[in-house]
Amino acid sequence: MQFKPVTHVIFDMDGLIIESESAYKRILSSIAKQFGKEFTPEVELKILGTTEKDTAKIFLSELDISLSREEFLDLYHKQITVELQNPPLMPGVEKLIKHLAKHKVPIAVATSSSTQALSIKTKNHQHIFKLFHHIVCGTTDSDVKNGKPAPDIFLVCASRFPENPDPSKCLVLEDAPNGIKGAVSAGMQAVLVPAATLEEERRKSATLVVDSLEHFRPEQFGLPAFEL
Repeated sequence: MQFKPVTHVIFDMDGLIIESESAYKRILSSIAKQFGKEFTPEVELKILGTTEKDTAKIFLSELDISLSREEFLDLYHKQITVELQNPPLMPGVEKLIKHLAKHKVPIAVATSSSTQALSIKTKNHQHIFKLFHHIVCGTTDSDVKNGKPAPDIFLVCASRFPENPDPSKCLVLEDAPNGIKGAVSAGMQAVLVPAATLEEERRKSATLVVDSLEHFRPEQFGLPAFEL
C-alpha cells in the first residue's frame, strides 16, 4: 500500500525509540502502592504520551491521591533518575534512524519528556540522538502550550526544521494513541507501533499500524528504501 509521500520524519521517544514504558509502569505502580492504590492499565493508557504536568493531574485524579502536583513530581523525578539511566533501544529503531540520516532525510524528536528526563534517558545513546536535527521536549518547551493529544508539539517540531515543511509533508512515528491523535490533528500522517496489548479500537486513527519498526518500509511514504 502506498501513502502520501513525505519529506520529514518526526519520532516520539518513549516506547518508540527507547524501551522506557516498563520503567514508567514500575515508577507509577510504586507511587500508587505507597498510597494503597493500584496503577491500572486503564489509567496507564490515559497517561501514555502525556507531559509530566498532565501525567501528575491524571494520576492523582484517577487514583484519588491527595498529593500536590509538586509533591508527586518530586517523587516521580527521583525514581526516573534511578530507573531510567540506561533504557534499551526498541527493535529496528537504530537501523531506521541511521538509514534516514544517511539519506539526508530531515528527522527530529517530539517527546513529552522534560529536558531533565531527556538527558538522563539518552546519555548512553548519544550516537543515535545526535543524528536528529532537533528535539522538542513538551514538558519544558514554552512554545508547546498543550501536551499530546493536542497537535501543538508536532506543529512546533515541524516549524523548527529549516525548511518549515507543511504538516502534510511530515510523517510521525508513535507508540501511543495520544500521540497519534495529536499528529493526525496536526495534519500529519502517523504510523503507530503499539504495545501488543493495545486494543483494536485505539489503533484506528493511525495512518498505518506496524507491530515493530523492524517491519516499517520507508518507501511506502516516498522515503528511500532500505538497501538489500
